[in-house]
Amino acid sequence: MRKKLFPYIVLIAALSLACSAAYYSVFGISKLFSAQALAVAIMAGTLEASKLIAATYLHRYWKQINYLLKIYLTTAVCILMFITSLGIYGFLVSAYQTTAGELTIIEKQVSIIELKKERFNEQLISYSTEKTQLAQSITELSKGLSNNKVQWKDKETGQIITSTSSKTRKVLQTQLNDFKDQRNIVSKKIESLSDSITKLDLQVLDIESNSEAAVEVGPLKYVSELLDKPMDSVVNWFILIFIFVFDPFAIILLISANKAFDIVRGQTKENIYGETVEVKKDWDEAEKRMDIIGQNGNDGLHYDDNDPLEPSKTIKIS
Repeated sequence: MRKKLFPYIVLIAALSLACSAAYYSVFGISKLFSAQALAVAIMAGTLEASKLIAATYLHRYWKQINYLLKIYLTTAVCILMFITSLGIYGFLVSAYQTTAGELTIIEKQVSIIELKKERFNEQLISYSTEKTQLAQSITELSKGLSNNKVQWKDKETGQIITSTSSKTRKVLQTQLNDFKDQRNIVSKKIESLSDSITKLDLQVLDIESNSEAAVEVGPLKYVSELLDKPMDSVVNWFILIFIFVFDPFAIILLISANKAFDIVRGQTKENIYGETVEVKKDWDEAEKRMDIIGQNGNDGLHYDDNDPLEPSKTIKIS
Protein backbone atom coordinates (compact mmCIF):
# COMPACT_ATOMS: atom_id res chain seq x y z
CA MET A 1 0.00 0.00 0.00
CA ARG A 2 2.81 2.39 0.90
CA LYS A 3 4.60 1.63 -2.36
CA LYS A 4 1.48 2.47 -4.35
CA LEU A 5 0.88 5.66 -2.33
CA PHE A 6 4.39 7.09 -2.68
CA PRO A 7 4.17 7.95 -6.42
CA TYR A 8 1.07 10.04 -5.68
CA ILE A 9 3.00 11.92 -2.99
CA VAL A 10 5.80 12.64 -5.46
CA LEU A 11 3.24 13.73 -8.05
CA ILE A 12 1.51 16.08 -5.62
CA ALA A 13 4.86 17.60 -4.62
CA ALA A 14 5.85 18.02 -8.29
CA LEU A 15 2.54 19.65 -9.26
CA SER A 16 2.58 21.92 -6.20
CA LEU A 17 6.08 23.09 -7.00
CA ALA A 18 5.24 23.49 -10.69
CA CYS A 19 2.08 25.48 -9.91
CA SER A 20 4.02 27.74 -7.55
CA ALA A 21 6.67 28.33 -10.19
CA ALA A 22 3.97 28.98 -12.80
CA TYR A 23 2.21 31.51 -10.56
CA TYR A 24 5.37 33.48 -9.78
CA SER A 25 6.47 33.30 -13.41
CA VAL A 26 3.12 34.47 -14.78
CA PHE A 27 3.00 37.28 -12.23
CA GLY A 28 6.57 38.35 -13.03
CA ILE A 29 6.08 38.26 -16.81
CA SER A 30 2.80 40.19 -16.57
CA LYS A 31 4.70 42.88 -14.66
CA LEU A 32 7.04 43.27 -17.63
CA PHE A 33 4.09 43.73 -19.99
CA SER A 34 1.67 45.52 -17.68
CA ALA A 35 -0.26 47.11 -20.59
CA GLN A 36 -1.65 43.67 -21.52
CA ALA A 37 -1.24 41.91 -18.20
CA LEU A 38 -4.27 39.61 -18.53
CA ALA A 39 -3.44 38.46 -22.07
CA VAL A 40 0.18 37.84 -21.11
CA ALA A 41 -0.90 35.93 -18.00
CA ILE A 42 -3.16 33.63 -20.06
CA MET A 43 -0.41 33.03 -22.60
CA ALA A 44 2.22 32.31 -19.96
CA GLY A 45 -0.13 30.02 -18.03
CA THR A 46 -0.91 28.00 -21.14
CA LEU A 47 2.78 27.63 -21.92
CA GLU A 48 3.46 26.47 -18.35
CA ALA A 49 0.83 23.72 -18.60
CA SER A 50 2.11 22.68 -22.04
CA LYS A 51 5.64 22.47 -20.68
CA LEU A 52 4.61 19.93 -18.03
CA ILE A 53 2.70 17.87 -20.57
CA ALA A 54 5.65 17.93 -23.00
CA ALA A 55 8.07 16.82 -20.29
CA THR A 56 5.78 13.93 -19.34
CA TYR A 57 5.30 12.98 -23.00
CA LEU A 58 9.07 12.91 -23.60
CA HIS A 59 9.60 10.65 -20.62
CA ARG A 60 6.87 8.15 -21.48
CA TYR A 61 7.35 7.94 -25.25
CA TRP A 62 11.05 8.65 -25.66
CA LYS A 63 11.74 5.39 -27.48
CA GLN A 64 8.70 5.64 -29.75
CA ILE A 65 9.00 9.21 -31.09
CA ASN A 66 11.34 10.21 -33.91
CA TYR A 67 14.61 12.10 -33.58
CA LEU A 68 13.40 15.50 -34.80
CA LEU A 69 10.44 15.50 -32.42
CA LYS A 70 12.78 14.65 -29.54
CA ILE A 71 15.02 17.60 -30.41
CA TYR A 72 12.14 20.05 -30.78
CA LEU A 73 10.28 19.06 -27.62
CA THR A 74 13.46 18.95 -25.53
CA THR A 75 14.49 22.38 -26.81
CA ALA A 76 10.98 23.75 -26.20
CA VAL A 77 10.92 22.44 -22.63
CA CYS A 78 14.36 23.94 -21.90
CA ILE A 79 13.36 27.32 -23.36
CA LEU A 80 10.11 27.31 -21.39
CA MET A 81 12.06 26.47 -18.23
CA PHE A 82 14.29 29.46 -18.94
CA ILE A 83 11.24 31.69 -19.49
CA THR A 84 9.73 30.45 -16.22
CA SER A 85 12.96 31.18 -14.40
CA LEU A 86 13.07 34.62 -16.00
CA GLY A 87 9.52 35.32 -14.83
CA ILE A 88 10.36 34.19 -11.29
CA TYR A 89 13.43 36.44 -11.39
CA GLY A 90 11.26 39.40 -12.39
CA PHE A 91 8.78 38.64 -9.61
CA LEU A 92 11.47 38.39 -6.92
CA VAL A 93 13.33 41.49 -8.15
CA SER A 94 10.07 43.45 -8.13
CA ALA A 95 9.37 42.33 -4.57
CA TYR A 96 12.90 43.22 -3.48
CA GLN A 97 12.73 46.65 -5.12
CA THR A 98 9.61 47.44 -3.11
CA THR A 99 11.37 46.44 0.09
CA ALA A 100 14.58 48.18 -0.95
CA GLY A 101 12.64 51.40 -1.63
CA GLU A 102 11.17 51.34 1.86
CA LEU A 103 14.60 50.57 3.29
CA THR A 104 16.14 53.51 1.38
CA ILE A 105 13.58 55.88 2.89
CA ILE A 106 14.37 54.55 6.35
CA GLU A 107 18.11 54.90 5.78
CA LYS A 108 17.65 58.53 4.68
CA GLN A 109 15.60 59.28 7.77
CA VAL A 110 18.25 57.71 9.96
CA SER A 111 20.97 59.60 8.07
CA ILE A 112 19.27 62.96 8.74
CA ILE A 113 18.92 62.10 12.42
CA GLU A 114 22.58 61.06 12.56
CA LEU A 115 23.62 64.43 11.09
CA LYS A 116 21.66 66.24 13.81
CA LYS A 117 23.21 63.98 16.40
CA GLU A 118 26.70 64.73 15.04
CA ARG A 119 26.13 68.50 15.32
CA PHE A 120 24.82 68.09 18.86
CA ASN A 121 27.89 66.02 19.77
CA GLU A 122 30.20 68.75 18.45
CA GLN A 123 28.38 71.35 20.55
CA LEU A 124 28.47 69.00 23.53
CA ILE A 125 32.25 68.61 23.23
CA SER A 126 32.68 72.40 22.97
CA TYR A 127 30.52 73.08 26.03
CA SER A 128 32.24 70.32 27.99
CA THR A 129 35.63 71.89 27.28
CA GLU A 130 34.31 75.30 28.32
CA LYS A 131 32.87 73.88 31.50
CA THR A 132 36.21 72.27 32.36
CA GLN A 133 38.02 75.59 31.91
CA LEU A 134 35.44 77.41 34.04
CA ALA A 135 35.78 74.77 36.73
CA GLN A 136 39.56 75.26 36.83
CA SER A 137 39.19 79.04 37.09
CA ILE A 138 36.62 78.73 39.86
CA THR A 139 38.91 76.35 41.76
CA GLU A 140 41.87 78.75 41.56
CA LEU A 141 39.83 81.78 42.63
CA SER A 142 38.15 79.89 45.48
CA LYS A 143 41.49 78.63 46.76
CA GLY A 144 43.01 82.13 46.73
CA LEU A 145 40.03 83.75 48.44
CA SER A 146 39.99 81.12 51.17
CA ASN A 147 43.62 81.96 52.05
CA ASN A 148 42.92 85.73 52.13
CA LYS A 149 45.32 85.97 49.27
CA VAL A 150 44.49 86.20 45.70
CA GLN A 151 46.74 84.87 43.00
CA TRP A 152 46.03 85.26 39.38
CA LYS A 153 47.89 85.22 36.16
CA ASP A 154 48.28 88.51 34.40
CA LYS A 155 47.08 88.21 30.80
CA GLU A 156 49.63 90.71 29.45
CA THR A 157 52.78 89.73 31.29
CA GLY A 158 51.91 86.14 32.13
CA GLN A 159 53.20 86.63 35.70
CA ILE A 160 51.50 85.25 38.80
CA ILE A 161 50.31 88.20 40.90
CA THR A 162 49.51 87.88 44.59
CA SER A 163 47.33 90.50 46.23
CA THR A 164 45.56 91.12 49.55
CA SER A 165 43.76 94.27 48.49
CA SER A 166 40.11 94.31 49.47
CA LYS A 167 39.23 96.06 46.28
CA THR A 168 40.95 93.36 44.29
CA ARG A 169 39.24 90.70 46.37
CA LYS A 170 35.90 92.28 45.65
CA VAL A 171 36.59 92.36 41.92
CA LEU A 172 37.74 88.75 41.93
CA GLN A 173 34.76 87.71 44.00
CA THR A 174 32.51 89.24 41.40
CA GLN A 175 34.50 87.44 38.73
CA LEU A 176 34.13 84.19 40.64
CA ASN A 177 30.38 84.62 40.80
CA ASP A 178 30.29 85.32 37.09
CA PHE A 179 32.26 82.14 36.40
CA LYS A 180 29.83 80.13 38.52
CA ASP A 181 26.89 81.63 36.67
CA GLN A 182 28.52 80.78 33.34
CA ARG A 183 29.22 77.27 34.53
CA ASN A 184 25.58 76.80 35.48
CA ILE A 185 24.46 78.06 32.07
CA VAL A 186 26.92 75.75 30.33
CA SER A 187 25.79 72.81 32.49
CA LYS A 188 22.17 73.41 31.47
CA LYS A 189 23.19 73.50 27.81
CA ILE A 190 25.13 70.27 28.22
CA GLU A 191 22.14 68.62 29.89
CA SER A 192 19.83 69.86 27.14
CA LEU A 193 22.15 68.56 24.43
CA SER A 194 22.48 65.19 26.17
CA ASP A 195 18.69 64.89 26.33
CA SER A 196 18.44 65.80 22.64
CA ILE A 197 21.02 63.16 21.68
CA THR A 198 19.18 60.54 23.75
CA LYS A 199 15.90 61.42 22.05
CA LEU A 200 17.56 61.09 18.63
CA ASP A 201 18.95 57.66 19.57
CA LEU A 202 15.50 56.53 20.67
CA GLN A 203 14.03 57.91 17.45
CA VAL A 204 16.49 55.89 15.35
CA LEU A 205 15.78 52.78 17.41
CA ASP A 206 12.04 53.28 16.98
CA ILE A 207 12.35 53.68 13.20
CA GLU A 208 14.51 50.59 12.77
CA SER A 209 12.52 48.36 15.13
CA ASN A 210 9.10 49.27 13.72
CA SER A 211 10.16 48.93 10.09
CA GLU A 212 9.10 45.69 8.40
CA ALA A 213 11.58 46.32 5.58
CA ALA A 214 14.50 46.48 8.00
CA VAL A 215 13.40 43.20 9.60
CA GLU A 216 12.93 41.46 6.22
CA VAL A 217 16.38 42.31 4.86
CA GLY A 218 18.11 41.83 8.21
CA PRO A 219 19.66 38.42 7.36
CA LEU A 220 20.71 39.61 3.88
CA LYS A 221 22.22 42.74 5.38
CA TYR A 222 24.22 40.57 7.77
CA VAL A 223 25.47 38.41 4.86
CA SER A 224 26.30 41.58 2.92
CA GLU A 225 28.42 42.89 5.79
CA LEU A 226 29.99 39.47 6.31
CA LEU A 227 31.03 39.15 2.64
CA ASP A 228 31.81 42.87 2.34
CA LYS A 229 29.59 43.08 -0.75
CA PRO A 230 26.79 45.51 -1.66
CA MET A 231 23.30 44.45 -0.63
CA ASP A 232 22.02 44.49 -4.23
CA SER A 233 24.79 42.13 -5.33
CA VAL A 234 24.06 39.64 -2.53
CA VAL A 235 20.32 39.70 -3.28
CA ASN A 236 20.94 39.21 -7.00
CA TRP A 237 23.10 36.13 -6.43
CA PHE A 238 20.54 34.73 -3.98
CA ILE A 239 17.73 35.15 -6.52
CA LEU A 240 19.79 33.52 -9.29
CA ILE A 241 20.53 30.48 -7.12
CA PHE A 242 16.85 30.29 -6.17
CA ILE A 243 15.44 30.39 -9.71
CA PHE A 244 17.87 27.82 -11.12
CA VAL A 245 16.59 25.31 -8.55
CA PHE A 246 12.88 26.14 -8.60
CA ASP A 247 11.44 25.15 -11.99
CA PRO A 248 14.06 22.51 -12.98
CA PHE A 249 13.40 20.73 -9.70
CA ALA A 250 9.64 20.72 -10.47
CA ILE A 251 10.29 19.09 -13.86
CA ILE A 252 12.62 16.49 -12.33
CA LEU A 253 10.02 15.64 -9.68
CA LEU A 254 7.34 15.29 -12.36
CA ILE A 255 9.51 12.86 -14.34
CA SER A 256 10.34 11.01 -11.12
CA ALA A 257 6.63 10.66 -10.37
CA ASN A 258 6.04 9.11 -13.81
CA LYS A 259 8.95 6.75 -13.24
CA ALA A 260 7.59 5.78 -9.81
CA PHE A 261 4.19 4.96 -11.32
CA ASP A 262 5.90 2.75 -13.92
CA ILE A 263 7.79 0.88 -11.21
CA VAL A 264 4.71 0.33 -9.05
CA ARG A 265 2.53 -0.83 -11.93
CA GLY A 266 5.24 -3.23 -13.08
CA GLN A 267 6.19 -4.22 -16.59
CA THR A 268 3.47 -5.35 -19.00
CA LYS A 269 3.52 -7.55 -22.05
CA GLU A 270 1.08 -8.82 -24.66
CA ASN A 271 -0.23 -12.34 -24.17
CA ILE A 272 -1.25 -14.84 -26.87
CA TYR A 273 -4.71 -13.33 -26.99
CA GLY A 274 -3.39 -9.84 -27.77
CA GLU A 275 -4.17 -8.53 -24.29
CA THR A 276 -1.75 -6.36 -22.32
CA VAL A 277 -1.14 -8.04 -18.97
CA GLU A 278 1.20 -7.45 -16.05
CA VAL A 279 4.21 -9.73 -15.95
CA LYS A 280 4.73 -11.35 -12.59
CA LYS A 281 8.24 -12.01 -11.47
CA ASP A 282 7.86 -15.74 -10.78
CA TRP A 283 6.15 -16.33 -14.14
CA ASP A 284 8.92 -14.52 -15.96
CA GLU A 285 11.61 -16.54 -14.21
CA ALA A 286 9.77 -19.80 -14.87
CA GLU A 287 9.48 -18.94 -18.55
CA LYS A 288 13.22 -18.27 -18.78
CA ARG A 289 13.92 -21.55 -16.97
CA MET A 290 11.79 -23.52 -19.40
CA ASP A 291 13.51 -21.87 -22.34
CA ILE A 292 16.87 -23.02 -21.01
CA ILE A 293 15.55 -26.55 -20.46
CA GLY A 294 14.16 -26.65 -24.00
CA GLN A 295 17.45 -25.48 -25.46
CA ASN A 296 19.30 -28.26 -23.63
CA GLY A 297 16.84 -30.87 -24.97
CA ASN A 298 15.96 -32.03 -21.47
CA ASP A 299 12.30 -33.10 -21.50
CA GLY A 300 12.49 -35.69 -18.73
CA LEU A 301 11.82 -33.31 -15.82
CA HIS A 302 8.40 -32.34 -14.62
CA TYR A 303 7.56 -29.44 -12.41
CA ASP A 304 5.19 -29.42 -9.52
CA ASP A 305 1.97 -27.54 -9.95
CA ASN A 306 2.59 -25.66 -6.74
CA ASP A 307 6.01 -24.31 -7.69
CA PRO A 308 6.87 -24.00 -11.38
CA LEU A 309 10.53 -23.39 -10.59
CA GLU A 310 11.21 -26.56 -8.60
CA PRO A 311 11.50 -29.85 -10.55
CA SER A 312 9.58 -32.82 -9.17
CA LYS A 313 11.26 -36.02 -8.19
CA THR A 314 8.96 -38.10 -10.43
CA ILE A 315 10.61 -39.33 -13.60
CA LYS A 316 8.44 -39.94 -16.61
CA ILE A 317 8.88 -43.44 -18.13
CA SER A 318 7.96 -43.65 -21.77
